[in-house]
Amino acid sequence: MKMTGAKIVIESLKEEGTEVVFGYPGGAIMNVYDEIYKQNYFQHILTRHEQAAIHAADGYARSTGKVGVAIVTSGPGFTNAVTGLATAYMDSIPMVVISGQVPTQIIGTDGFQEIDAVGISRPCTKHNYLVKDVKDLPRVFKEAFHIASTGRPGPVHIDIPKDATINEADFEYPKEVDLPTYKPTTKGNKKQLKKAIDAIAEAKKPLLYIGGGAVLANCSHEIRELAKHTGIPAVETLMARGVMGHKNPLLFGMLGMHGEYAANMAAHETDLLISLGARFDDRVTGRLDQFAKRAKVIHIDIDPASIDKLVKPDFPIVGDLKNVLINLLEEIEEVELNDFTSWVNALKEYQQKEPLRYLENSDGSLKPQWVVERIGKLLGDKAIVSTDVGQHQMWAAQFYPFDYPRQWVTSGGLGTMGFGLPAAMGVARACPDKVSINITGDGSILMNIQELLTCTEYDLPVINVVLNNNYLGMVRQWQTLFYENRLSQTDLSIQPDFTKLVEAFGGKGYKVHTKEDFDIALKDAVASKKVCMIEVIVDRLENVLPMVPNGHALNEMTLLGDK
Repeated sequence: MKMTGAKIVIESLKEEGTEVVFGYPGGAIMNVYDEIYKQNYFQHILTRHEQAAIHAADGYARSTGKVGVAIVTSGPGFTNAVTGLATAYMDSIPMVVISGQVPTQIIGTDGFQEIDAVGISRPCTKHNYLVKDVKDLPRVFKEAFHIASTGRPGPVHIDIPKDATINEADFEYPKEVDLPTYKPTTKGNKKQLKKAIDAIAEAKKPLLYIGGGAVLANCSHEIRELAKHTGIPAVETLMARGVMGHKNPLLFGMLGMHGEYAANMAAHETDLLISLGARFDDRVTGRLDQFAKRAKVIHIDIDPASIDKLVKPDFPIVGDLKNVLINLLEEIEEVELNDFTSWVNALKEYQQKEPLRYLENSDGSLKPQWVVERIGKLLGDKAIVSTDVGQHQMWAAQFYPFDYPRQWVTSGGLGTMGFGLPAAMGVARACPDKVSINITGDGSILMNIQELLTCTEYDLPVINVVLNNNYLGMVRQWQTLFYENRLSQTDLSIQPDFTKLVEAFGGKGYKVHTKEDFDIALKDAVASKKVCMIEVIVDRLENVLPMVPNGHALNEMTLLGDK
């Protein structure tokens, strides 16, 4: 059956079971949008900026595990999307992003709205395509969805010249993918697994170091079973929040630059570090030559390029984390392990000595940490929490009681301000039974503020909690601590009236100064089923602590009581 390339795009998305597409039309992609108008297979959500379209698809993907899909036009439409691609790439999020391109005969002539999209996207995508022949479109889409969702996930970019959307070809969607050079290893090497189990049996202070790959591999159950069966304590990275569940007695919190004291000391003192889908990011390790220096290292990861990149493991295992853990659990049943009670108790003492805490203000003004705690108390597992990037992100990671994986949606690797609101839109579309809440700052929220209108148009009841300290808070914190308090371009005292701003976009606004007012505002916002903004006036000079200063080891933390 002959179809235009534009129609093939739509039929390919249908074949992949696409439920929703986020996007923004333009000249080069107009033929595809004409077919979107005619089809009834999936919902299209028109964002107000291309960057937001990619972030929304990202939030949809993170909260469901499905492939997120976005469509943009050529030139500035695509360059606006690059930040979203890079954000997804750094955190290994499965997405397919389709961009329009000028006609093939114009490519390379600096035509109107032409940009080398595949050249630009190459460093920040798992794979990309420039599809010049309409006959290639079905194969490319089949491959793109397969590549995006298998192995180490990631965004795939498909760039389609306008003439390829006009030309016709027979449409037959492939049933299988044939990619001889792309064969991710999914099963771990049995000999290496046996060596790793022997190392666990010999260890006296083992530690589960859980990374974002555990979320992507959907293996929270297996990790909890491993901890329960062995008695081995665990720590989570920023991207792994929720894997163990906050009530788990073997979880000692988040480690890293703003990690908990007990978690960082656990990593410093362990004699066997068991890395589960983590990549030894610099914000986790601190000074690399001091990180877990007493420990042998087991590193399990789907991506062979991540192994031995920063830390040389003693027991490397390449494979799908879920598959490897299932095999490990089967084998370790027959192995006699040491009793790790004294090790766990030592970490509990660290926890008691230096718990995660903050000091209340005597004048009753609100601390940002209290706001996060209160959201957790009132909403708990009913909410999926998105954030922007900065102090509010770290407070959310520290103080929210995460119960399950994919409850936490944040930009980790790239650290993208402006991510929170559009990502929370994707969450609201994907998980309508949950409260989609975006914890943000007064700096970040303005970066994609236009998406409040998208929320109104498509009934996406995102609740934005703005922790307003009238600063670019994290930059201000560094300037205070390391730049002799030279506050260069971080004062945001001149801000809009956020309550009126959200109302202008069709939502509800609240300005909060007290604990009582916050409870009333949050409950009313949840009940309203509208996009809302709760502006909370918080302590301007509050810092995120603990903190491992740049260039220091994890045991060299600045704590709450330090001067």
